[in-house]
Amino acid sequence: MGFDKALVEFSGQPLVVHALSILRKARLPASIGGAQAELGSFAPVIPDAVPGQGPLGGICAALAATSARHAVFVSVDAPFVPPSLLEYLLYHARLTGSPVSIASVNGFDQTFPAVIDRAALPALQAELLAGRLGAFSAFQAAAASLGQPIGRVLAEHLAQAGQVLSANGLPPVRWFFNLNTSADLKRAAALAARRIG
Repeated sequence: MGFDKALVEFSGQPLVVHALSILRKARLPASIGGAQAELGSFAPVIPDAVPGQGPLGGICAALAATSARHAVFVSVDAPFVPPSLLEYLLYHARLTGSPVSIASVNGFDQTFPAVIDRAALPALQAELLAGRLGAFSAFQAAAASLGQPIGRVLAEHLAQAGQVLSANGLPPVRWFFNLNTSADLKRAAALAARRIG
């Protein structure tokens, strides 16, 4: 979009406010990982150890900064993720011991939101140091290094069972809609205005 997506306005607020709201509505403490200092007015910022390493750099910095066993990560550009999905992913991670827990929709794994066990940090850092910056491939490598698969929950099943609901009634396939272009913003505004149910 030509500038920091976190500050792009959507439904009257910067995208970073939507992301923080999702975390807070899930009753989770909210920080901003790998961000610029100017976002510090929205929530505490955990800077990257080495700037410019993308989401994986932010994930590693956040995991290194927390004493909690699990950390929950959301993407700043996905404002329709239901807070109850974060709660369910965290429940799943605690129940199964999965090093990384993610959602899948229509057979496609979603990189975010993700719940990551701090035990995955060394393998994630190794990926970062090797210059392999893809978050999802790093998740796979971290899970493999711990001898476990990535934990996947099927978004459609959670919605059908009433365990995860979207506040505006959107179907699971829309929960993960990313805002990457001006056209995406217009489409998202139409989805937000459409409110189902």
